[in-house]
Amino acid sequence: MRRTIRIGAVLLLLAGLALIGHVFFFHGPDPSTTVPHTISTSTPPVTPEAGSGHPRAVQDMPASVPVRIVIPAIGVNAPIMTVGMADGAVGVPPLSSHNLVAWFNGSVTPGQDGPSLIDGHVDSYTGPSVFFNLKNLRQGDIVRILRSDGTTVTFRVAWVQVTSKSAFPWGAVLGPMAYPALRLVTCGGPFDYATGHYTDNIIVYARMA
Repeated sequence: MRRTIRIGAVLLLLAGLALIGHVFFFHGPDPSTTVPHTISTSTPPVTPEAGSGHPRAVQDMPASVPVRIVIPAIGVNAPIMTVGMADGAVGVPPLSSHNLVAWFNGSVTPGQDGPSLIDGHVDSYTGPSVFFNLKNLRQGDIVRILRSDGTTVTFRVAWVQVTSKSAFPWGAVLGPMAYPALRLVTCGGPFDYATGHYTDNIIVYARMA
């Protein structure tokens, strides 16, 4: 019950930010703006993993803060910092830290029932960053999260989406669910030099293997 209340409060806060048009996740220009055909631009179901053959075959784990993420398919091996809300939005790693991602402490820790949110930069003016190739992930790719208690949680990618920042699907990303899930978020789409922001977000939906 406590976890449901916490997620509900987060959803209300983030929905409010979306309504006022807050720009989520600022980054520098991405020299690669082509969206691969494997990324869906459609609106995800409430639980995007539902059609991906996910039986209740695993049990959730006790809470433990994530400390490292490994994604072999795109060569990611990066430490994880913890962020909360910053300046009215979900916090992100320092833009100067190219190989660093952030776990949002308003979501569950990876391995607990519910969605765990991790974000990272796609690039900056000085070069590519940790999630530069996030858009290239495919269904079935592995994401491993190392936790502070020494355990490792393995997730499989179920779905990859590109969506306008103005229509960010908070319900699908942080809505309550009865199994452990992971959300990876970065910027994508065209870079708007007039505003200094990307127009879209890339969202990876994954489930505990």
